[in-house]
Amino acid sequence: MIDLPFLDLRYAAAEEAGAAVNGSAIRVGDARDLRSAIVAIGDYAVGENAEERNRPRFALTEELAARVQRIRMFGSAAVDLAWVAHGRIDAAIMLSNNPWDTAAGVIIAREAGATVIDLDGSPHSMTAQATIAASPKLVADLVELIAEARKAGVFDRVFDRKIAE
Repeated sequence: MIDLPFLDLRYAAAEEAGAAVNGSAIRVGDARDLRSAIVAIGDYAVGENAEERNRPRFALTEELAARVQRIRMFGSAAVDLAWVAHGRIDAAIMLSNNPWDTAAGVIIAREAGATVIDLDGSPHSMTAQATIAASPKLVADLVELIAEARKAGVFDRVFDRKIAE
């Protein structure tokens, strides 16, 4: 469950039972191409090594800015995922994960019809490096976009170090 009391929104889902907001069923949006998509990105890193940790975020932001209708940063993995599920945004990309930030939203998004994957396109798990949730019609284009952003190699350097730690 994700509760957004100031917006009077309560999102809930159960595996194979669908997703709902305030008791009414919800489904992902039907955006068919990135040019018309609104995409949320996770927060930029702060603190120690923020400059290095933000390189992949900046590369991704640059690729998104050239290809999508709008980029949004809400500052909450829960909001990003719930709003993909509700069709308020078309996709969400978070480049760092904590299961306690994403677990409820991943279930809600999946139950609303979103595809939720890791950075490499594999199904999202609690050990995933990233969380990418989108309408199924946008997933292939997002994976391609992320591959373009990775060409500079900054993704691999940052994430390889994170895995080794």
